[in-house]
Amino acid sequence: MVKLAREDIKTTEVLDWKGIHVFHFSMSSCSQKLRIFLNLKKIPWESHPIDLPNNENISEWYLGINPRGLVPVLVHDGDVHIESNDILLYLEKLFPTPGLIPADAEAEMTGMLEKEDELHLDFRALSFRFMFNSPEISKTREMLEAYEKSGSGAVDGVADPNKARELKFWRNYAAEGVTDATAHAAALKFKTAFTALDARLAEHPYFMGDKISMLDIAWFIYVNRLKTASYPIARLHPRLAAWFDVLAQEPAFAQEIQLPPPLRAAIEETHRKQRAEGATLEAVAGFERGLATGH
Repeated sequence: MVKLAREDIKTTEVLDWKGIHVFHFSMSSCSQKLRIFLNLKKIPWESHPIDLPNNENISEWYLGINPRGLVPVLVHDGDVHIESNDILLYLEKLFPTPGLIPADAEAEMTGMLEKEDELHLDFRALSFRFMFNSPEISKTREMLEAYEKSGSGAVDGVADPNKARELKFWRNYAAEGVTDATAHAAALKFKTAFTALDARLAEHPYFMGDKISMLDIAWFIYVNRLKTASYPIARLHPRLAAWFDVLAQEPAFAQEIQLPPPLRAAIEETHRKQRAEGATLEAVAGFERGLATGH
């Protein structure tokens, strides 16, 4: 569980807050995950939107809450929790009904959520390359220097390696964007993960059995984003596509993945250009070749 020590928190006003407060962004995948969870649990919470496009997440004020500069963040009665999967596990213990972890499956759930989280930078790379393909996403050298220096730089009282990982990603992105090699490798990782998930759905409607679980919430967001990026879910993973279509009809899920019309238009324009250039996700990943055999 990633709960910040009091000395990690430089924006100390939140230490006096009561109740459940969530810092989030509408199009952040991890924020969507948490909001779906809150919807299903019907947990009351206070919203604190963070403007990611305008870099509010790397402001000194926000880095004083989360040294990693990521969303979402949960503040519960003055305690600050970061990392979406850890937040879900924490809230599941506080609000056990309806249960989103099958009985005696917490260890399995935790392990599978860790595997999902390991793909987060690959997920970001594919999102940036095939959805938000704009130089406006880049952060300037000055922004990154300020990000590096602001906040405590510590999580649970010790220096945080995750911030260095974030800095490396953004510096690489500013220098070269998302290269074909990076996108290709990321897409193949997701193909492997999606194939395994598709197999899990052969006998049950959901990943952990006959009821929706936390794992379904986590992967729903990934599938939605990659589907929007033109990953061929239906052709490569038909059971996974059918599972997604069922969940996408549920109000608790559907309301969190609606694209604003201007963003949808921008994504469609990105895809139009990539089709003209032969640089779609399918083409870069090599999914246009050997679909029947999976090569």
